[in-house]
Amino acid sequence: MKDHLVIFDTTLRDGEQSPGASMTREEKLRVARQLERMQVDVIEAGFAAASPGDFEAIRSIARVIKGATVCSLARSSENDIRRAGEAIAPAASGRIHTFIATSPIHMEKKLRMTPDQVVDAAVRAVRWAREYTDDVEFSAEDAVRSDVDFLCRVFAAAIEAGARTINVPDTVGYSVPSVWGELIRTLIERVPGADQVVWSTHCHNDLGMAVANSLSAVLAGARQVECTINGLGERAGNASLEEVVMAVRTRSDIFPVRTRIDATQIVPASKLVSQITGYPVQPNKAVVGANAFAHESGIHQDGVLKHRETYEIMRAEDVGWAQNKLVLGKHSGRNAFKSRLSALGIILESEESLNTAFARFKELADKKHEIFDEDLQALVSDEELAPASEHYKLVYSHVCSETGETPAANVTLTVGGCEKKASGIGSGPVDATFKAIESIAASGTELLLYSVNAITTGTDAQGEVTVRLARGGRIVNGNGADTDIVIASAKAYLNALNKLQFPDRVDPQGDV
Repeated sequence: MKDHLVIFDTTLRDGEQSPGASMTREEKLRVARQLERMQVDVIEAGFAAASPGDFEAIRSIARVIKGATVCSLARSSENDIRRAGEAIAPAASGRIHTFIATSPIHMEKKLRMTPDQVVDAAVRAVRWAREYTDDVEFSAEDAVRSDVDFLCRVFAAAIEAGARTINVPDTVGYSVPSVWGELIRTLIERVPGADQVVWSTHCHNDLGMAVANSLSAVLAGARQVECTINGLGERAGNASLEEVVMAVRTRSDIFPVRTRIDATQIVPASKLVSQITGYPVQPNKAVVGANAFAHESGIHQDGVLKHRETYEIMRAEDVGWAQNKLVLGKHSGRNAFKSRLSALGIILESEESLNTAFARFKELADKKHEIFDEDLQALVSDEELAPASEHYKLVYSHVCSETGETPAANVTLTVGGCEKKASGIGSGPVDATFKAIESIAASGTELLLYSVNAITTGTDAQGEVTVRLARGGRIVNGNGADTDIVIASAKAYLNALNKLQFPDRVDPQGDV
C-alpha cells in the first residue's frame, strides 16, 4: 500500500508574490474552486496579516471550499497568527502555517534574535495557533542554510508544542537533490517525535532544481510537497505542482507514494492561472506547455503514429489536453451559458453579474461563431472589475493605421464617471492608443510588459493582452480580451490603471 502524498498548493500565496501576479478576491476564489476540483489537499489561500484584502480573500475561500483544507500563512507574531485564525474560522478544515527564520544570516541580519529567542518564538507561535486549530504547520525559513543541529532543536520544540506538519524550505533555491534528500532523511532520523508529524518540503527554483529537490525529499520520507500551478512564485518560482504530480504518477515504480489529484484538471488549472496572472506558459514547459505533447521530428512522428509510447511517457488527455469542443453559440440560451460557467468552476455572485456576462457572451458570439471554454474564461476575467471600482472605462476607440503614415488613435474614456476625449500618435496603433489614454490618465506609470496571446485557434480568435505597469514600487498586471487586438490592449491598460487606482493588497513580508 503506497503512502499518501499531501499536495499543498501555494499558488494563491507564494505564487501571488510574483511581481504583477497579485489577484483580486474574485480571482482567488476562481483559482481556489479549480484547485478544489483538482482535489489538492491543502490550499494556502494567502497571508491574512498582509492586508485587509488578503484577509477577506482567505475568509471568502474558507467559506466556500469544502473539499480541501484552507490554510493561511503567518509569521511567528501574535497578531499574524490571530489574523490567520480569524481568517480560516469559517473553513470546514482549516490550517495555520507559521514560520520563523533559522539560518545564521537571517537570525543575525533580519530578525536580530539569538537562537534561543528563535526557539522560544517558534514555540509561542505554535501554541497560539493551536488555540484556533489542531492543524498547525511549522516552517523553518531558510532551512537550506541553517545548522542541522539547530534545525533538530527547533523542530523538536515545535512538535512538542503541537505542530502536526513540519516543513523544511529551500527558501532561496540553493540546494541540489542529493544534498536535500540527505537533509530530510537526517532530520527524520534525529528529531524527537518525528514519527508524530507529516514532513514537508517547499523548494524554490533559483537553480532550476525545485521539482528535483522536492522529489528527492519524497524519496527520503517527506509526505507533503508545497508547490504551485505552473511553478509560479517569486524570483524563479516554486516547484511545479503538475511536474511533481505527474512524476510521482508516471514513475510509480520509484516513488512509494500516490496523490489524490485529478490529473485531468491540471491543464485547465494551468490555463486559468496563466490567464488571471498574465504569466504565459512557455511552449516547452513540461506537462502543460503547448509543445509538451507535440512532435515535429519525422522520426518521432513516425514512432508515435506506430505506437504512442515510443516517444510519449504520458497521455495528453490524462492531464487535461483535449480537442476543444464547441460548447456554445449565438443561439445558446441563458441557462446553457450559466451551466457551462458552473462546469468551469465560475460562480457569478448575482443575477446582475450573470446578465452582464451573458450580454457580453452574445456580443462575442456575433463576432466569432465558435465559443470555446477559454473564451468564456477570458470573458469572465474581462468583467471582473466591479463597476464601483472601475475608475477608468473605455467608451469609444478609433484607430487609423496606414502604410507609410503615422498611426493615430482617438479614445473616449469615462474617468470617475466623467467623459473625457483624447488623441495620440505612436509607432503603431497600440502605441498610439496607449499614448491617447495616458494623455487623459497622466498616471506616471512605467510599462514593463506588453504581451499578446491568441486564446484559441483561428483568425477570429480572441486576443488576450497582458500589460504590466509599475508605479511607486507597485507592479500590477492588466488583462483584456477581444477579437480586436487594439481594443483588447486598451482594456488591458485600463485594467492595470484601475488596479493601481484601487490597491487591495500589500505584499507580505517574509516567505518560506
